[in-house]
Amino acid sequence: MSADRIGSYAEALVAVVAAEGDLVAAEDELFAVAQALAGADELREVLADRRIPAARRQQIVEDLLGGQAAETTVALVSMVVGAGRGGDLVRIIEAAVERSAGLRKVAVAEVRSAVALSEHQQRRLAEALQRATGKDVTVKAVVDPAVMGGVVTRIGDEVIDGSVRTRINQLREAF
Repeated sequence: MSADRIGSYAEALVAVVAAEGDLVAAEDELFAVAQALAGADELREVLADRRIPAARRQQIVEDLLGGQAAETTVALVSMVVGAGRGGDLVRIIEAAVERSAGLRKVAVAEVRSAVALSEHQQRRLAEALQRATGKDVTVKAVVDPAVMGGVVTRIGDEVIDGSVRTRINQLREAF
């Protein structure tokens, strides 16, 4: 799907969320959906499979998210899948999260760590990233066992790799 079409869907999602209420809560839920889908190849394939009737794909979304996310979030994800854009859902959501953060005049920092970060750790990290970038930053934490230790942070196109794996590799290269 073209970047323009992804952007159009993202704008539509943000417009609905903005009209319905809490941008931050919806942003968090959509981000969580995208992270779950990013790690579930088989589910992404099913949601993108146009041979499966749209109503069935939408029912899968509603079964998975119902009770776990706000009705608006479920409806938006279901709408994208029903429109035949399940294969692009992760990219659409990522673009929507970026646009939503832009409306709030903040940058999104996707922070990957081997273990869940506490609220205090996330707050301290957001403060440090704000000082480093000069921007207001909202942290979206992702548990990723591949990180091993430390954190890997992505803000837009910039990646700050403070992982143990990278530091070990740097030491190996130095010797």
